[in-house]
Parts: sequence; C-alpha cells; structure tokens
Amino acid sequence: MTDPKNRNPLPSPSGPPAAPETEAPGPADGPQKSEQELVRADKYRRLIAAGANPFPHKAERTHSVVGLVGAYAALSTEELAAARVRVVVPGRIMSVRLMGKASFFHISDGRSKIQVYIRAEKAGAEAYERFKLLDIGDFLSVTGELFKTKTGELTVLCESFTFMAKCLHPLPEKWHGLQDVELRHRRRYLDLIMNPEVGEVFRLRSAVISWLRRFFDGRGYIEVETPMMQPLAGGALARPFVTHHNALDLDLYLRIAPELYLKRLVVGGMEKVYEINRNFRNEGIDSEHNPEFTMIEFYEAYRDYHDMMDLTEELFCGLCSDLLNKDEFPYGEHVISLKRPFRRIKFRDALAEGSGLPAAAFDDRPRIIKYAEELAPEKKPVTYGKALDIIFDKRVKERLIQPTFILNPPKEVSPLAKSAAGISEEAARFELMVAGMELANAFSELTDPAEQKARFEQQGEERKKGNEETHPVDLDYVQALEYGLPPTGGEGIGIDRLVMLLADRRSIREVILFPLLRPREEK
Repeated sequence: MTDPKNRNPLPSPSGPPAAPETEAPGPADGPQKSEQELVRADKYRRLIAAGANPFPHKAERTHSVVGLVGAYAALSTEELAAARVRVVVPGRIMSVRLMGKASFFHISDGRSKIQVYIRAEKAGAEAYERFKLLDIGDFLSVTGELFKTKTGELTVLCESFTFMAKCLHPLPEKWHGLQDVELRHRRRYLDLIMNPEVGEVFRLRSAVISWLRRFFDGRGYIEVETPMMQPLAGGALARPFVTHHNALDLDLYLRIAPELYLKRLVVGGMEKVYEINRNFRNEGIDSEHNPEFTMIEFYEAYRDYHDMMDLTEELFCGLCSDLLNKDEFPYGEHVISLKRPFRRIKFRDALAEGSGLPAAAFDDRPRIIKYAEELAPEKKPVTYGKALDIIFDKRVKERLIQPTFILNPPKEVSPLAKSAAGISEEAARFELMVAGMELANAFSELTDPAEQKARFEQQGEERKKGNEETHPVDLDYVQALEYGLPPTGGEGIGIDRLVMLLADRRSIREVILFPLLRPREEK
C-alpha cells in the first residue's frame, strides 16, 4: 500500500509481509537501502512468488495514454458508454488511492495520464491482492473498458492487469523532491517522469531538426557527414579537445566546426551541402554554452551573405509558423516577433547605440583595448578588433531582443570571411541576434587562397602571443582553395539555442538531454 500524499510505501494492512515458500530473486545489491526501498524490494519478491513475470519480453497494447486522452476525453458520459471502447493500455503508476476492495490510480506514458478504477469484484480477489503489491513508479498494462466517473474524469474500468516493471526507489514528490535543478539534469530520467512538460521540450527539439532537414532537402541541398576527429581543429575560433589515436600515434582534435570540410565539398562540385553536426569546444559553461552542442551548417555556391540573410529570414519564419502555428511567442518577459523583415544594423552602429560609449571613443584604440581588457581579463592579449568583439559581447548583445542582423563585424575575428565591399577592416559577415543570444553566423566565404593563408599566418602570430582560440594554419585547406572555390555563402545556426528560444527556456541545459556536469559524490 502506498500513501498518495507523501508517496512513501507503507506495510500492507494485513500485517508483516509473508516470506515466499521459495526464495524469489531480488534486486541487485548496492548501497545501503532506505526503509522505503527495503519495503519495495520485498514487494518485488512477493510479486514474483505470486507468479508475476519480472522481466516480460513485450507488452500488448491497443492504445497509448496520450492517444486515449486525445480521442475520448471530450466525449460525454453517454457517448462514451455507447462507444463501448475496450483498451489494453500500459503506463507507469503515478498516484494510488486504496479504498478497501476498490481503488483508483493514475498511469502515465510520459505525456499524459489517465485514471484507472480497479475493484476486487471485477478483477478478482486474487488479482486485487496482487495489485496491493504495486507501488507508485511501477509499470503495468491495464485491460478494460473506458467510462467516465461522476466527476467527468476519463477512466479505465480494470478487468485485469499485467505487471511489467518494478520501481525499486520512491519517486521524488513533485513539488518538494525535485527542485534541485542540477539533480534534474543529472538524472534526466527522473525529470522526464515527474515533469511531462520537459519531454515536450525534447519532442519540439526533434521536430525542429526534422523540419530543418525538410527545409534544406526541399531546396536541393545534400546532407553530408564530415569528420568529428580532425588533425587540425578549424572552422571557428575556439579551444579544442585533444585525443590520441594509438595505432597511428597521432594527436587528433574533436571537431569545433565542420566548416572547412564542407567548403572542400563545394570545391569538389557539391554546390549545396548541409550537416547537422555535433561540435566540441573546450570552453566555459554558462546558460548559453555547453562544451558539446549541436549546429546546422550549410553552404551554397554562387551566393553571398546577403542571400544568406534572406534565406535565414525564410527559415526562421517558416519554422516558427509551422511548429508553433504563430509568428509571435513569449520568451521570458519579452514577446518575440518573427515577422519579416528582421532589423539590419552595422556592427559599429550597434556598438555606438548599445555600448554606452560615445561614438568618438572608438577612434581611441588604446582606450578601447584597455576597456575591453577590464571587461574580459581572461581574454588577454587583446587586439583592437578583438576588443570591439568583447565590448559587443559584454555590453550590446543582451540588449538585442527582437531578431536583428548585425552586419560587418571586424575582419580580425572573422578569418574565414571575405572583406566587406570597400571596407578592408570589416568582414562580409552577419550574426543573427534574438533574445540577447547569437543564433546564426554567416559569411561570404573567403575564396582567395593567398589571402586565406595570410589570415591563417596572422592567427598563428596571435597564438604565439598566448591566444589559444586562434585558427591553426591549415595548408591542406589552402591547397583545396587553390583548386578553386566559387563565390559561396555559408552559415551556421545553433540548434540548442534555437530550441531554447522556441521552448521559452533560459538555460541550454534545459534543451540538452544530458548536459555536461561536474561529477559529484552521490549521497
């Protein structure tokens, strides 16, 4: 028997559990068990002694819980009675009300829940006694007919049930037992059990990825796969993770971006390519950064970053309309509007508008560098272009709530982008900012092999000064450019942050099923 209020398993009202005639197998040994866990383990043995199969191979079912609720919850009592809907529905027990020779309980499939009514007269006295050995958290399959109670709740009248899995630990009480956010992320299975809305976030994530594939497939793009282990970590400015291949005695780097490999494919004649890719960056962890994350990168020959802006507007607006059925939605205290056109503003203008510094201050390069070093002392050494990037990141980005394209950031922090037309210090590049986050980054790709080599070498000089986030000199990629890369537009979109936006979540850990966490000793 289980107390539904505090979910603590209690001894059977008939007295101490009787030992089975033959010893039934019990749960695996482990850390010292609580009194609740010992009671559950004993019930588990008694279920097996009563003939329950502890590990069934499969379970027959005619309906899912969420399917039943969706199809029949709106019917009236009379309509449901006339329909005579018989079901075999499995689920996890989430609450129990024992009442003598009859009981109510709820089962859930992780998306919805439905009530079940079991009484000894209908299911049989033996089955009803066996039901008393079940606890909140156990899996079972219920066979019976749908009806509605006097209060109008959709309910299954249980004729029989099949035990499917024992929950050997008490579930956390929803409002008090699972408030530890880190515990929710560390034991995501408990989070999903207790908080069905969490599962909906990850169903939305799956829908986003499926939609993106349809979007690009429908425009003639080819989905490809590029190496996750690379001899040089290129395609972005980030510190990589290092591993080692024993047979080749070769150090390798986990991918920080697939960009250089995707552009090699464009050189080879694959004019439209995309990859939904896992990237790994050895950097700090915060609400927008996890060392392992997911992006989609795509490249199209004969296009530039202005074309990519148009495509990005089409993508974001279409995605929002199709998956959310609207073009405005809440994000925190804001309402985000994904209506075209998105605002477009030059990087330097955005700095002058949002940094709090007078426009004339940006002409004093030593002052700007010193100010940036004070904002981000961990980023030393700081150049002028990097200083502008730091000031934007620390002072401007969070102010950009509605979708905004930031155009032409410093070329110095864009080593793979062409120079902006007529402005040698600026890059032909944009970043899409929404809700204070960078969601997309696109270039008119640099196609001149000599200039690309010079940019790499400049990055190499920065590395010698201690900047570990510079781009390595990739001569093989330079050689690929020497075979000819046509004018190309390329872009990367962060899928994790995109899901954060659509699901109204403040932390990237809320949209990654198993985010990286610091190990801790379990109590």
